[in-house]
Amino acid sequence: QVQLVESGGGLVQAGGSLRLSCAASGFSLSNYAIGWFRQAPGKEREGVSCISSSDGSTYYSDSVKGRFTISRDNAENAVYLQMNSLKPEDTAVYYCAARRWWYSPQALCVSSRYDSYQYRGQGTQVTVSS
Repeated sequence: QVQLVESGGGLVQAGGSLRLSCAASGFSLSNYAIGWFRQAPGKEREGVSCISSSDGSTYYSDSVKGRFTISRDNAENAVYLQMNSLKPEDTAVYYCAARRWWYSPQALCVSSRYDSYQYRGQGTQVTVSS
């Protein structure tokens, strides 16, 4: 079965950390650029971080830059999002998605619609308490 599955979400206090995982089955993530998105209640989905398939270059939105780190492990067929110094405004459902993409991860995160990704996960809830 071809799917992406996110895990690692949960409840954490402000200032804490979480590490989200995005595991693929049925296909190889190494051929895909990956985006992490989040959607908070009443807000639009936003791309927070993307990583290329070729050279591992990355992009972060201003809201998470310096606090989040995206990485990929092609041997594990997984992508990770390390989230540090979490804030209550980081509370959202986090999704990963995979897309064939040969351009910059910034262009991917900023200009690509979530529904343009070939594979999309079901999301994992992250709640940050104040």
